[in-house]
Parts: sequence; structure tokens; C-alpha cells
Amino acid sequence: MELIPVIDIMSGVAVHAKEGRREHYRPLQSVLCSTAEPNSVMRGLLRLHPFKRIYVADLDALMDKGSQADLLLDLLRTFPEVEFWIDQGLPRHDKIPSFPSENNARMVVGSESLSEESVPLLASLRSGFVLSLDFLDERLLGAKQLLDSPELWPESVILMSLSHVGSTTGPDFDRLEVFSRKHSHRRFIAAGGIRNEQDLRRLKAMGAAGVLIASALHSGIVDSRMIERSARDSEWGS
Repeated sequence: MELIPVIDIMSGVAVHAKEGRREHYRPLQSVLCSTAEPNSVMRGLLRLHPFKRIYVADLDALMDKGSQADLLLDLLRTFPEVEFWIDQGLPRHDKIPSFPSENNARMVVGSESLSEESVPLLASLRSGFVLSLDFLDERLLGAKQLLDSPELWPESVILMSLSHVGSTTGPDFDRLEVFSRKHSHRRFIAAGGIRNEQDLRRLKAMGAAGVLIASALHSGIVDSRMIERSARDSEWGS
């Protein structure tokens, strides 16, 4: 199982995500770095562990408040050894969005940014994108038909439980179990609510291919030894 750190960017700084309530997000405070400047956060994460992948959410783009395109491009070029999973949203019309051409950039498409009309766009995207099924409690945000169209899903699918993000409730184990049983040939990445090594062990035992993690890293609860144990024998295809 691979651990994939998350960096949420808003107004040029990394922020601490909590339960999907973006209006309350504040600049990140972390034991890994001294500032919330994204490059500083990246260096802190890489000192902790040589992560191969980092998930970055451009919250300004997701909230239709501009984008952090220049900052993202700087991260891609400053850390070429890292593959960045970038979620900038998808416009609600029949147009493929622009996306960085760097080889270490991989597009994340979240359901929250998809209207029912834009779902067919998924068939036109370049191969290798990652789908994020974004849930708030039991409700899928965005296009509901995605749940009935697994043929449009790529191999890697994030199960994003926003109400668990930055909380102490733990991961959404039930949702992972349901999706893993129904779609056994997909690689599911759990997202939201990691509290400790026990949570990581349980997700790994359930067959999660990966986990998105932020708060537990920045608080120091999950350290380098735990990361190495959880990530051991992880193999990812394209």
C-alpha cells in the first residue's frame, strides 16, 4: 500500500483541510516545515520520506476563484523526481481543460467538478488520469451517474470522504469495503481520516492500493518508520 501525501493549496499557501469546509481552511502548521509555503512543505515531506507521488489540490480552481497554475508549474519543475497528482477541477462544459505538459504531472478529475453533461468527457481524457469519487457524508458530490458508469473509470480511483478529512473519526472503512467488493479489478485509494498506524494496517489488510494522508503526517503521529512499513512491497502501474 502506497502512502500519498496531500498538499491543499489556497491563495498561494498550503492549508489545513478539515471536513471539507473550505471557508474555514487556515494556513498549514506542521512539524515538518516552518512555513506554509508549498515548496517548504514539499521539502519537509521529502525529508520525512522519499515519496514517489504527491497529491495537490488547487482549491482556488476548484472553487472557481482563479487558479494556482504558476505555483503548480514551479512545483513540477522544482521536484521533477516526484509524480504530482493534480486536481484543478474540470469545467462544466464540453471542453478539455488545459493541463501542465510536464512528464511528472498526472490529472485528477474529481466528481465534484463534473456535471451530468460533462461526464462523457472522461472518455476523451488522455490515459492515466485518476478519478476521485468525492463524498460528503453519504452523498456523492457532482455527477451521480458516475456511480452507474464504471466503464468510464480509470484503473486508479480515489474514494474521497470529505467529512473525514482532518477529523478524528478515522477512514471510511465501510465505503472501501463496498467498492472493493463491487469493483474488485480497480485500485482504490482511501482518502480522509487517517489517525494512526492501526488505521494504515487495517486499510492495507482490506486491500487498499493506496491512501491519501495529510494531518497525521504534519502532526507527527505517522512517522518515517510507519511509512516504510505501510509502503513496503507497494507496486503501481501506469
